[in-house]
Amino acid sequence: MHCPFCAADDTKVIDSRLVAEGDQVRRRRECLSCKERFTTYEVAELVMPRVIKQNGDREPFDENKLRAGFQRALEKRPVSLEDIEAAINQIKHDLRATGEREVGSRVLGELVMDSLKQLDQVAYVRFASVYRSFQDIAEFRDAIERLESDSASSA
Repeated sequence: MHCPFCAADDTKVIDSRLVAEGDQVRRRRECLSCKERFTTYEVAELVMPRVIKQNGDREPFDENKLRAGFQRALEKRPVSLEDIEAAINQIKHDLRATGEREVGSRVLGELVMDSLKQLDQVAYVRFASVYRSFQDIAEFRDAIERLESDSASSA
């Protein structure tokens, strides 16, 4: 770590402690040349995989797009913001856990569908109707029947 005062490249850590609920490490450092002290913060750099769209385009993972999709599906539904954020964080964790540099949009869509199925069944059907491009009422009926059979088998 270069000293911000004299630009020397030799500093030592005097003190380290966890901050921000354990998500950061705060380090007090001292320059071995000029003896000035300064603080640095260290966080883990967690890289999200790129998303491969159905048309083959690749784009960076966009948490805001994910959140907007959840909010549209859950509009006027009794689901708390904390539950939505927890679902988004779980999806991000699942994506990072794949260890892949790129992930298909289908994988992301299925993760969203699974989360919505747990959060709110009406939101699940709303999202599924757009995501799977339902063309008629029969496709809605099929989705609802699958949802009901899944609920009955897990009960």
